Amino acid sequence: MQQTTNNTTTWIGHRQGETRDRLRGQTFICPLSGQLDCIEIFSNCVTNNGPVDLSIHPFNTETKVWGPALQTSKVELHKSDSGTWVAFPLNGLQLQKGSAYGFRLKSNGGLIGVGEAAGIVDHLPYTDGLEWVATSDDQQGTYFTYLSLAFKVEMRA
Repeated sequence: MQQTTNNTTTWIGHRQGETRDRLRGQTFICPLSGQLDCIEIFSNCVTNNGPVDLSIHPFNTETKVWGPALQTSKVELHKSDSGTWVAFPLNGLQLQKGSAYGFRLKSNGGLIGVGEAAGIVDHLPYTDGLEWVATSDDQQGTYFTYLSLAFKVEMRA
């Protein structure tokens, strides 16, 4: 599973002068059963060095509710990571064909511009999931069909 189009940028982390953190995520339907080894995101811009936390969750597509974190991964990003794919290693988490999952990204210390695809009604960037946009003071957030993070999911059958 992947969505590699990158025609805009969304932000995670803490902007100077703000009191809340920006959180982002992406849901997807697993096309086959297998072990999850890695999720990659595209880092458009790293303005402040800092750690980025990724957590993967089951996701209820009908109620738009995140289940508990199944696994987490933390990567320290630096300004030199701008314009690169960043891998978040995971430990062979078993995913099931046809089940919905999602990953969430947060950074308490950095400010990271994450690659994103913006689509239009007749040309959606990724049709098997939703992008999630939230803040630390409103973690329910909002879901979008016409936006998708730039991501790659690496699995083994």
